[in-house]
Amino acid sequence: MIDLIESGTAIRFGADGLIPAIIQDFGTRNVLMLGYMNQESLDLTRSTGLVTFFSRSKNRLWKKGETSGNVLHVKEIRVDCDGDTLLIKAQPSGPTCHTGSDTCWNLENKASSLFLQELESIIASRIEEGDHASYTVRLLKEGVKKISQKVGEEGVETALEGVSGTDEKLVEEASDLVYHLLVLLKARNLSLDDVGRVLVSRHGAPRRS
Repeated sequence: MIDLIESGTAIRFGADGLIPAIIQDFGTRNVLMLGYMNQESLDLTRSTGLVTFFSRSKNRLWKKGETSGNVLHVKEIRVDCDGDTLLIKAQPSGPTCHTGSDTCWNLENKASSLFLQELESIIASRIEEGDHASYTVRLLKEGVKKISQKVGEEGVETALEGVSGTDEKLVEEASDLVYHLLVLLKARNLSLDDVGRVLVSRHGAPRRS
């Protein structure tokens, strides 16, 4: 069952028994589509983990992707401050729009650097859960020295791919480097915000001759 994250106000359905639901890609944070839900479709969405709307044109419940197979896997459901709009973060299994486009606004659903903040939150939640099967948890338990060693190894591998590797391998190694760097920051009770503040201060500082 997917929990509802409320903002201090209970859900308020409209006079027609519906509430708008904004669908956002959990990874890229791009908005994919807008649909409507009634109480029954919301309950099904929470119990099955798959986005189910109430179709106003069909006048029935409609599971997104029931024909195309491009379902939306729910990760999080939030209620806005007025209780009259839902934000559903989901992982799409294919194009969201019936036209074949990634989004219903004909925009490409590309990953963005904003996911780094999401990854930072995921790392924190893994650590909080303390699951011994999690690589993040095991790595943190090995201590800062081991994590720092991994950052160094990944940095060298990234540099080597930069000199003589393919673009694909360079991006893969850079991804490993960023992940381990985030774990190291977390181990030292630091975050991307701390790095960002330094970069901002440097950007605004006078340039050296």
